[in-house]
Amino acid sequence: MAVFTLVPMLKYEAWYVRGFDFPRLQFSVVTFTLILFQLTFLDLSHLSSWGLLAVAISCLLYQLWWITPYTPLFPVEVKAAPSVINSSHNVATISILTANVLTPNKNAKGLIDLIKQHQPDIFVTLESDNWWQSHLDSLEKNYPYSIKCPLDNLYGMHVYAKVPLSESQTQFLVEDDVPSMHTVIHIAEGHRINAHFLHPAPPSPTENESSEERDAELMMVARTVATSNTPTIVTGDLNDVAWSHSTRLFRKVSGLLDPRVGRGMHNTYNAKYWFMRWPLDHLFHSHHFKLINIQRLPSFGSDHFALLTKLQLQAEAIPEQQAIPLEEGDQAMAQNIMAQQNVQAKDVASLDKPK
Repeated sequence: MAVFTLVPMLKYEAWYVRGFDFPRLQFSVVTFTLILFQLTFLDLSHLSSWGLLAVAISCLLYQLWWITPYTPLFPVEVKAAPSVINSSHNVATISILTANVLTPNKNAKGLIDLIKQHQPDIFVTLESDNWWQSHLDSLEKNYPYSIKCPLDNLYGMHVYAKVPLSESQTQFLVEDDVPSMHTVIHIAEGHRINAHFLHPAPPSPTENESSEERDAELMMVARTVATSNTPTIVTGDLNDVAWSHSTRLFRKVSGLLDPRVGRGMHNTYNAKYWFMRWPLDHLFHSHHFKLINIQRLPSFGSDHFALLTKLQLQAEAIPEQQAIPLEEGDQAMAQNIMAQQNVQAKDVASLDKPK
């Protein structure tokens, strides 16, 4: 357990190092169990027993430091929207359903039923190919605005919306076969929301050998949204857990908030194995929103659960909703990550510029 705890501290981006970022909850459970066994079976009259116990407790505390913000034990980062809204005022809201469909999964009806049940303003699918597009297009009567990029390499992406979209672009920011989508969402009362939909490739033995490509895409988008005063949402399967160093750096550089903080992990992967789950699908937003609801939806055959988030846009930014503060060296680290892939933040579609 000490090795599992120490390895992710290495500033090394290889998949077999970064993979230890993911199961911190599982490591915590195992370490807590280990401590119980130590207290039961070790002879505590020996100094070596106390040494082993100290190591285990230190490991547990370190793992809990990362995951506790994603439990109700931690203060919420995003304020809850009022449950009762004065009907004399028009309140702008936006609801987004994010779903990694798993390309070989053929239960399109299961996802479509969830969409019909929850009626999100926008839904985005990841890993969707032409087969999935042919089924999702059946919803175009209610979702007439769309961005489509069907691919058969597990990185296809589709966005369908009830509300108008403009300045929409599909970009391949870091890798030639891994798209992202960028658009302006137009909701009630003429409000504009900048939206970025992402699905960078993960560090794994079957994908990229390191996390450099994924992290570079995250830093590009983080730098872009940090310079905007427009309400902003970034969502998708980031192939990174909420508590990793790289996601934390993304939040610090971008200034975006995580509505799960203080509310729960909302583990969306792996839907097929209850004992190996962590939060891979995310929605981050600027401080212009309060949270109405966030929930993980029932399984529809994919290895991911869908994530549904509903936000209320505020008339003014909410000063008490503060992002994680930048620390010395964070900007330099973000710049170095992008430089490793020879990319720049200016390559990301600038949604604040009039077309």
